[in-house]
Amino acid sequence: MATLTPASAQAIARLRAYRPPPTQWNNLPLSRRAAVLILLFADRAGDLRVVLTMRAGTLRTYAGQAALPGGKSDTLTETPFATARREAYEEIGLPLHDAHLPSPFRVEHLCQLPSNLARTELGVRPCVAFLSTSSPSNAASSPNPSAESALIPRLDPKEVAAVFTAPFHNFLREKDEAADNLAHSSASAGDFPGAEAAGFKAEWYRGVWTDWHESRWRMHNFYVPVGAAGNSSQTVVRPRKKARPKITHPTAPGEEEEDALDRQTRFRVFGMTARILVDAARVAYGEEPEFEHNAHHGDEDMIARLLKTGRLAMEKRRGDELTRADFEKAAAAKL
Repeated sequence: MATLTPASAQAIARLRAYRPPPTQWNNLPLSRRAAVLILLFADRAGDLRVVLTMRAGTLRTYAGQAALPGGKSDTLTETPFATARREAYEEIGLPLHDAHLPSPFRVEHLCQLPSNLARTELGVRPCVAFLSTSSPSNAASSPNPSAESALIPRLDPKEVAAVFTAPFHNFLREKDEAADNLAHSSASAGDFPGAEAAGFKAEWYRGVWTDWHESRWRMHNFYVPVGAAGNSSQTVVRPRKKARPKITHPTAPGEEEEDALDRQTRFRVFGMTARILVDAARVAYGEEPEFEHNAHHGDEDMIARLLKTGRLAMEKRRGDELTRADFEKAAAAKL
């Protein structure tokens, strides 16, 4: 059993103690409710990692993009955590109940974060959970290093092209911490054969300001090392080869290739998924990112204003998208 580092144990404690502000999620109609699961676990060194997926290239929305396990709610009585866990079960095979997990694993629900407004006009509630081997009162223990392969063995090829993990704290950093630490352990990266392939001189983060929600919005882009460029503990789980649909390489639109993901050395995590991970890491570690970012967490205020103006109704007409005028009207609405 690995032991959580002091920083990781404190991060879990902060998340466990976090109380989000009032949410608009429950005021949304069923067709607008969604939730994602931020599933954390400890690696061999006791540092926290987060589980991510690469969406199948055949999906109608966000095809071929990195995402957190999750999706839309089934009923009005389904809680965000219930939605997130059900979707994680359907997408990556994470059991719904601890009784179905291999002993001694358990999933502890830590907290929910403020809802985010997706470009598909869904209110997305992030739910943070910790895959542990301890009782809730003992944060010093953590799961077996084989948790990635042991607990996420079954993928739905219609929805998920791959499952991988990323270092959680690194979503507050501009550089790849693992590669940076390894580089500093020697006089130079050139001391290692194949240093480029091992991740040296490769960028972890790029960001740009853009317009969204009638305000400036920081677009984060993280490039998570996998395969030859990844940490030796990294595991990328794929559907069985016979079950894999043809996918489009995310960095070369239009190129159809069944094993395109197998050739990548870094997976790009960006957009709302990246923003959610940055905000979750801010709460967990009590730190602000090294890069520029939006100060507020989630979009609860904007969701409330859009609801006030009559947007985000139950029925969404084909081609109906939020416009600048909608956000201007919402910004002027009195709550």
